[in-house]
Amino acid sequence: MIGGIKGKIILKTEKFLIVETGGVGYKINVSPDVLSKAKKTGDEISLWTHTHVREDVLDLYGFLNREELEFFEMLLGVSGIGPKGALAILGLTLLETLRRAIGSGDTSYLTKISGIGRKTAEKIVIELRDKMGEEKEGSSLQGELDALEALKSLGYSGAEAREALKKVSRDTDTNIKIREALKILGGK
Repeated sequence: MIGGIKGKIILKTEKFLIVETGGVGYKINVSPDVLSKAKKTGDEISLWTHTHVREDVLDLYGFLNREELEFFEMLLGVSGIGPKGALAILGLTLLETLRRAIGSGDTSYLTKISGIGRKTAEKIVIELRDKMGEEKEGSSLQGELDALEALKSLGYSGAEAREALKKVSRDTDTNIKIREALKILGGK
């Protein structure tokens, strides 16, 4: 299978890239984070890839680093989560935040941040918690949830709020996170 690809971006859409290497253009499904880092057509990019094969589909999913690829593949091991769902979960918050939420067993965080249901969130926690290691960082996750809810109450969509919170510093209190996120949202 294809484990990685390096080449020139020849097309960039809202959900995928087409990367040309060796005279062949490969359609690679990517997260919004990868899309934001893929500058423009004509630029070189190097991606770790997962090849997903079904009876009627052969899809590639691309990631900037191996840690994201490994987490994506762990999510695929959870029953009920397919590659598009796993990519959507990865695209909604930072990888370290997802790891903390799963490691601490915080299903409420997973349901509010990623938009997945309670049963699926519980499955993810049960099946992946041992792989993440238990963590005691619930207050950090609660701060992120509080900041997200505050931004949504100010009229921003969940997606806008999540994108802004991805860009703020991690080690600050909730009020500072909200202020930094508002500066980012105000600059658009």
